[in-house]
Amino acid sequence: MARQRIARRMDRVPASGIRRFFDIAAQMPDVISLGVGEPDFVTPEPIRAAGIRSLEEGRTAYTSNSGLLELRVALSDHLEALYGVRYDPESEVLMTVGVSEALQIAAIATLNPGDEVIIPEPCFVAYPAAVIFADAEPVFVPTTVEDSFQVDPERIAAAITPRTRAILIGYPNNPTGAVMPRDRLAAIAELAEQHDLLVISDEIYDRLVYGVRHTCFAALPGARDRTILLGGFSKAYAMTGWRLGWMAAPADIVAAARKVHQYAIMSAPTVAQYAALEALRNGEPYVAAMVAEYDRRRRAIVAGLNAIGLPAFEPQGAFYVFPHVAHLGMSSEMFAERLLREQQVAVIPGETFGPNGAGFVRICYAASMDKIETALDRIGRFVRTHGS
Repeated sequence: MARQRIARRMDRVPASGIRRFFDIAAQMPDVISLGVGEPDFVTPEPIRAAGIRSLEEGRTAYTSNSGLLELRVALSDHLEALYGVRYDPESEVLMTVGVSEALQIAAIATLNPGDEVIIPEPCFVAYPAAVIFADAEPVFVPTTVEDSFQVDPERIAAAITPRTRAILIGYPNNPTGAVMPRDRLAAIAELAEQHDLLVISDEIYDRLVYGVRHTCFAALPGARDRTILLGGFSKAYAMTGWRLGWMAAPADIVAAARKVHQYAIMSAPTVAQYAALEALRNGEPYVAAMVAEYDRRRRAIVAGLNAIGLPAFEPQGAFYVFPHVAHLGMSSEMFAERLLREQQVAVIPGETFGPNGAGFVRICYAASMDKIETALDRIGRFVRTHGS
């Protein structure tokens, strides 16, 4: 009998439901895709120009494993200016291939087989996968629409066991658009200190907030030395294809993560690092303009969905809305598939993001107002056809 060729851990990681719907939509004409979480803006011209200039000047070699020191200095300055938390650019900052790599190497560097990681859900699809790939165990804590999808620290406390190693959070949240208030984050920081836990905080959407302030977890009292802070350039600067993220953490954690990064990646893309340096230096007006436009779309799509009869709480961050669809008598998977087939609008089933996403769908409003308005018309027709 032939030996099994595929590692058993792979059976525990499903293929991404996001990509499945994206692939179906790509093969259909006249589809409005509100599925993949990608800005519809082109990377701002000065940032593109900086990348092009780096190529023209022949700056095409590997950088340091940690990334350009000049970029790490600029990022450290940026975090201090925004949140009052500073990292040593030499030893506490690592440039990665997107936040996806930062998350994975953080898990590999800090988790032992059998460790448990508490993850509020619904959550981004990569969170449990990263934990499983590190041979650890994800432990899910549900959030609810009644709590605006903000995780209750008491539920986290109830999930802690002697095997718990870390808490993995992502706010502003993908898929719900929820933002955590400072007092709840502070309560999580106190739990982490009490039980000697790490906190992996994915803050890729930190700049995309509306009417509220983002709280950087590492800036909370006593939290910096047990926090692995993850971020990147994809969302705020419309740089998804440049594939550049970062990790900021205590030096011992960064050193361990850099070992994984060294052997798996070597260094993040050089051209992207020069573009990111320009983004940090001169990208703020573009960020402000994009956030204002996302806010306009956010308000329009929430009002439109509620008018159609798909209840949607108001997201305060990222560029997603998470309306309820179960009252139409179909699962979110069925809703998404039928909406795509019948009305050519692509959204993502809520179950993709965890069991507590059942009955919801994720809609990304990183699309033009014309597309959003047309999509709302089509969704409205769908709801009128199938509503009870």
